[in-house]
Amino acid sequence: MKKSLIALAAAALLGSTTLAFADDTKVGILMDITGPIASFIPPLQNAANLAITQVNAQGGLLDGKAVAVYGDTTGSAQGSVDAVGKLVNIENVPIIMGALMSGTTISAAEAVSIPAGVVQISPTATSPAITGIKDNDLLFRVVPSDNYQGEVLAKMVLAEGLKKVAVTYVNNDYGVGIGRTFIDAYKKLGGEVAVEVKHEEKKNSYRSELAALAKGGAEALVVVAYAGDSGGTIVKQAIEGGLFTRFIGTDGLRDEALIKQVGADALKTSFFSSPTSPADNPAQKTLHDEFNAAYKDGADKAFVDQTYDATFMALLAIEKAGSADRTKMAAALRAIGSGKGEKIGPGEWAKAKQLIKDGKDITYTGAGGAYVFDAAGDVTGYIGKFVVDGDKYKQTAVMQ
Repeated sequence: MKKSLIALAAAALLGSTTLAFADDTKVGILMDITGPIASFIPPLQNAANLAITQVNAQGGLLDGKAVAVYGDTTGSAQGSVDAVGKLVNIENVPIIMGALMSGTTISAAEAVSIPAGVVQISPTATSPAITGIKDNDLLFRVVPSDNYQGEVLAKMVLAEGLKKVAVTYVNNDYGVGIGRTFIDAYKKLGGEVAVEVKHEEKKNSYRSELAALAKGGAEALVVVAYAGDSGGTIVKQAIEGGLFTRFIGTDGLRDEALIKQVGADALKTSFFSSPTSPADNPAQKTLHDEFNAAYKDGADKAFVDQTYDATFMALLAIEKAGSADRTKMAAALRAIGSGKGEKIGPGEWAKAKQLIKDGKDITYTGAGGAYVFDAAGDVTGYIGKFVVDGDKYKQTAVMQ
């Protein structure tokens, strides 16, 4: 399994999983393969590739095959601009699935995709700032905005009986968006924020920030950051310094790299929020069964559902448009994300292809739920509560 993931990552960095021929259609896959969320990536690559594989096994895309062309943002603004520039200007992709981080998604869209008229559909970018971007109807996502996750997390914290917390959030689009939303909602609901600290990325030590956070007598520390960057370092140094024993995190911290870094026992009283799928969703079971049949395990990893769904929707949009014409992608994506028409679930490519050929309307209902885009390209969704269970995370509740 490990060797296959390494080979897959190498293929992704080289640019494409297969060679493209005249009738094949390239699809851009923009991921933060290296950088602060690198530990999330292997199962998400598998999710995207599963969608491509299923399409090609069930009649292909348009008159040929679908070909995934990967771009690595390196988890940075400049890296995202460079990677999306290659996808748009050299590979000439008609639509892009990605990026994953909010910052890299925004950088890619504003610098390249929007000016070039290319649709991006992100499976994981949650920053509220995305909603207000003047994108000419080119930027979509299949996860709810952090405006929602922050409010849900505030309710989760209070439901745990925690009436006084300290909060630190990373100074980027992701951290500021959800951090401020959480703080505002928590205070409005009656909670007290003892101390709040906005911190910078990529520092070796956060001991001065932690000393300030520990002075307010908080019952727990809320950390809004990536485990592969500042988030993991803050939790580790807080434990080492005996400053906090209970942590609350968002999806960026729901990373198995955190468990490896500090140990499951140190997180036994902690919990985390993350976009998730509706409970008892048959489409999710379908995807997970097919995913695990193909890759042995990993279907339960964070954002596998959304990454698969976003990739499948990008492919459906091309088929619905009837060509790789970039100018038709937004309307086609809205058509298959309208909630109107015959339902298409994960893996049902042959059915979708025939319905489109017959002139019928279709709507995609995925592993992550039904996606109906509003005017800003946003969707409603579900937020899960997760706890550490051994070397993994276990979902204990879902809120819509």
